[in-house]
Amino acid sequence: MKQKITVFGSYVTDLMARTPHLPLPGETVKGSAFHMGAGGKGFNQAVAAKKVGADVVMVSKLARDPFGQIAIDMMDELAMDTSHMIYSETSATGIALIMVDENSSQNEIVVVPGACGEITLEEVERCAPLIRESAYLLVQFEVNLDALERAMEIAHEAGVKIILNPAPYQNVPDQLLSLAQMVTPNETEAEGLTGVHIDTQEDAEKAASVLHQKGIADVVITLGGRGVFVSSGGESRIIPPFQVDALDTTGAGDAFNGGLVAALAEGMDIWQAARFASAVAGISVTRLGTSKAMPNREEVEELLAHST
Repeated sequence: MKQKITVFGSYVTDLMARTPHLPLPGETVKGSAFHMGAGGKGFNQAVAAKKVGADVVMVSKLARDPFGQIAIDMMDELAMDTSHMIYSETSATGIALIMVDENSSQNEIVVVPGACGEITLEEVERCAPLIRESAYLLVQFEVNLDALERAMEIAHEAGVKIILNPAPYQNVPDQLLSLAQMVTPNETEAEGLTGVHIDTQEDAEKAASVLHQKGIADVVITLGGRGVFVSSGGESRIIPPFQVDALDTTGAGDAFNGGLVAALAEGMDIWQAARFASAVAGISVTRLGTSKAMPNREEVEELLAHST
């Protein structure tokens, strides 16, 4: 069973520099490498899902400029449907400035959404038939909220399962959160949504309880090197991480979300899907970049097969 996924979200071109350490305010640091490539939370998640075999369609907004062409070139390379991409006549394609500490693999990112932060309600309505025929809608907070909320409303009314990755965190009404069946925050985002600071599994359970009370059935909190906390159907547990040598953690959350929705669309249960998604993320952090770092299905299956 493989069902259609629509990813409604951001595209930005990543401009990434690696440095011996992240600069302090006012400090100039000499970098060691520069890479440019397709990115944005929505786009990265769609690519991650596509590369592990999902039937996925990406909806975002670009400009007809060189940065926008980078997105189309990569989608063509992966045989992804480009017919639902929207074009702005007034704004540039978004960009992300990324600095990565080559020793710790930690990063700092500035996102300028550009066109994908200006999706109109009319443009969302034109995507309504696509959303309604999907089994899953995967969304993030990297596009303008009015467009995001309308896309979620269309999906909710049609019985489409909505997975909300609340990143980058922003304060939103509980009404919007309640449209989602599943939320996938990291620790910082979970604290923003619930007010619960997460240090332990008990903390994660408290945060999940708050989110369940907001009407969200399934809660998946990524804990970085500590694994993934999952709460669903009255049961909760931590899925342990895969042990890898991290090189660049920039796209780890996106890899996880793309892998998660792909696995769910294949019919895996939430526990299996979280482990599969953790493998996708685990491989992605061993490579430089974001969308280019996403593994294929064979690589994920090999890691799963060789891990207990």
